[in-house]
Amino acid sequence: MNDATPKDQPGSAYFIPEFVDTLETHTLSVLVDNEPGVLARVIGLFSGRGYNIDSLTVSETEHAKHLSRITIVTTGTPQVLRQIRSQLERLVPIHRVVDLTRLADERGHDKPLERELALLKVAGTGNHRVEALRLADAFRAQVIDANISHFVFEITGRSSKIEQFIQIMSPLGLVEVSRTGIAALSRGPEPM
Repeated sequence: MNDATPKDQPGSAYFIPEFVDTLETHTLSVLVDNEPGVLARVIGLFSGRGYNIDSLTVSETEHAKHLSRITIVTTGTPQVLRQIRSQLERLVPIHRVVDLTRLADERGHDKPLERELALLKVAGTGNHRVEALRLADAFRAQVIDANISHFVFEITGRSSKIEQFIQIMSPLGLVEVSRTGIAALSRGPEPM
């Protein structure tokens, strides 16, 4: 008798292996008409279907054509990510949807170019003040406001760098954080 059947499989001829899709985080770039209500429609698509947005930035990028670029970071299974892209492409004011994460993978890159800006208010005196300045210098953060009781630092970089900077500033008197969300471009000379 052939013993090739694994012991954990049922003895049924109708055995269907269970596939579990892993969650992936993707950055989507969406080119839209710059007109009232467009952002609300895009966000409504996400909220109406229970999709989460991890980061969202939007700004007019082509003034003459009145086009804006929305950069969305979202997490889901590959099937959900395809569904999000497909549904976004069907919205009327949308000109183009590009999955920058998938595009980077197709071009042999690890990730698209992603950067974020954050402002951090840190209050403190004495050694904490000196340590906050030293660490800010190491992270290439700029002091954009200061007085004898606090600093406001501006830092740009990958989200992981910003997270790390926030964590090390917490015990030194971190008061408040404001973050822009991710801005992203694909690598290479081609447009999105």
